[in-house]
Amino acid sequence: MKKTNLIINILFGVAIVVLFVLHFTMGSKRGDVKGTEGNAALTEQFTAAWVNMDTLMNSYDMYFDMKKELEESGRKKEADLNAKSRSFEKEAYDFQDKVQKGLLTRSEAQQLQTNLAAKEQQLYQLRDEMRMQLAEEEQVKLRLIHNSIIEYLKEYNADKGYHLILSNTFGGPLLYGNPANDITKEVLEGLNKKYAADKKK
Repeated sequence: MKKTNLIINILFGVAIVVLFVLHFTMGSKRGDVKGTEGNAALTEQFTAAWVNMDTLMNSYDMYFDMKKELEESGRKKEADLNAKSRSFEKEAYDFQDKVQKGLLTRSEAQQLQTNLAAKEQQLYQLRDEMRMQLAEEEQVKLRLIHNSIIEYLKEYNADKGYHLILSNTFGGPLLYGNPANDITKEVLEGLNKKYAADKKK
């Protein structure tokens, strides 16, 4: 019985070794076939480049146009809020003046005070809404800029064939990039050229 168990264990051991050898020899052949059939990245030399996003944003025309639009929108909202605030302050001053001169009954004063409190609350709400709108506009514009860069890089890379294009910003994850692989200048030139052409359309 012990001999039978020993023989079975030996046979299992041999079978495992054979399967192990077959698996790795066949696996490497399969890998070679995959590499030649369509996974070119396994056989080609890996290439990467990087773009300095701080430099790019400081000179990208689309960024400046979007920034101007955002500033203009902010000025309009601020002017509207200031006009409403001045109107409210005038009403509050007139109310206080009438109360001091005794030109209002108690019920009239209470009603006006309630109205003024509601208008003040509306002003606070309007201010908060305007801030939210500006923040949302800013996020949308930043996404538009980011998307335009990504779409351009797809076109740009069709000829270059980089496997990876990294974004470098101060304090970002890329700690060092070889200056020879810095494509910021040519990407910036291409982006501004494309943006100018799109604006004409």
